[in-house]
Amino acid sequence: MEVRFSTDPISVKRMTTEELRKMFLIENLFVIDDIPMVYSDIDRSITGSAVPVDKTLILMASKKEMGVECFTERREVGIINIGKEGIISTEGKDYRMAYRDVLYIGKGKKEISFKSLNDKEPAQFYFVSYPADESFPTAHASLKDAEFVSLGSQSGANRRTIYKYIHPNGIKSAQIVMGLTELEDGSVWNTMPPHTHHRRSEIYMYFNLGERDLVFHIMGEPENTKHIVIRNRQAVLSPSWSVHAGVATKNYSFVWAMGGENQLFDDMDGIELTGIA
Repeated sequence: MEVRFSTDPISVKRMTTEELRKMFLIENLFVIDDIPMVYSDIDRSITGSAVPVDKTLILMASKKEMGVECFTERREVGIINIGKEGIISTEGKDYRMAYRDVLYIGKGKKEISFKSLNDKEPAQFYFVSYPADESFPTAHASLKDAEFVSLGSQSGANRRTIYKYIHPNGIKSAQIVMGLTELEDGSVWNTMPPHTHHRRSEIYMYFNLGERDLVFHIMGEPENTKHIVIRNRQAVLSPSWSVHAGVATKNYSFVWAMGGENQLFDDMDGIELTGIA
């Protein structure tokens, strides 16, 4: 497990491109037959993935970084499948996971494993975990179960649908809020106009991009923005003080996950475009 330590807005202003990428970008996800993870002291999030091909993968706690016996001893996890069909097993029960299915696993579940139904076309599980002070039941949802809202316009190149899976009106959790945003063909901007939410951090994972495509992810304080170039199936950490928006070379999808003081999706501090620099 890789450990990342956060920094303050003043330091970010002075960072080089390489330093920004090292601090906030998670490049090496979706490794075959492995579970790479990044532990961040930004709200103590853990971001990871599992691509089981030749074996079943087991989600284990890293005792050095976590100090516990099992992964969800003191935390919860939200998992989405962005690949072919697979199965997640926990506490003796199997959950069949299709493309864009989400599984929430609450605090205290001792066994979590991943496998694919077809090793030639494996499942690709992406997960985000935050600490939990309360235990909620394991819950599975498909795209049709999610609460959704369509936003944006064709003229603004930002027509998109937001699907909410783990949230107060959907799958219940201690603190994690998680969902999926999909942009329509011809739309390339997300989270416009931009916002911050000082009460929560957020993690974006961009996917459905071609090998030659990329996203310019915008971050930093509104009056002093930076950008990070992100490619397919890479994630970026967004501290609570930072804006988080993006524009790409084509339409795309991204998984968003939040943790912090509250679970209110609309608790945002909007920023006028005239205040962006």
